[in-house]
Amino acid sequence: MKNPNQNLSSKFSEHDGEKLKTLFTDGLKDLYWAENHLVKALPKMSKAATSEALKMAFDKHLIETEKHVNRLERVFEIIGEKIQSKECPAMEGLLQEGDEIVRSTDTRSFVRDCGLIMAAQKVEHYEIASYGTLRNIARILGHFEVAEILQTTLDEEGEADHQLTELAETHINEEAALE
Repeated sequence: MKNPNQNLSSKFSEHDGEKLKTLFTDGLKDLYWAENHLVKALPKMSKAATSEALKMAFDKHLIETEKHVNRLERVFEIIGEKIQSKECPAMEGLLQEGDEIVRSTDTRSFVRDCGLIMAAQKVEHYEIASYGTLRNIARILGHFEVAEILQTTLDEEGEADHQLTELAETHINEEAALE
């Protein structure tokens, strides 16, 4: 199957798209920072959760997030860039918000779980937007293998978001309403 962006990427000369390449690389550095910090945050979220199903979802996503870090390292190698992170203020704020939810809710409560899901879904939506945009830019720049790698992670982020919604809708939100 022919890639719809293949003709566009072949129109670039060696120096065209330098600003877009810089934006792309900065976006990768931003995500690399975000994913590494999420690796540290997910065990805390799992420990703070009441629902065993939510704990398992966080634990599963930790394993996936470690793979996301490895994939981003592979992407840096493919595009010939040094593996490097750049502080991500958006993820920093989202993780702080999650910490605040834990501090402001009762231990072993479904209200806390509801808040943890809310915080986690904000993170997932940020990642979905970032991976989707970078995948599209990778295609424009002719990095089709990179676009496939980013799509794989994008699919996993979407599945994690879906699983969190399912947990919220099947029991956690109702349990929280009863507290």
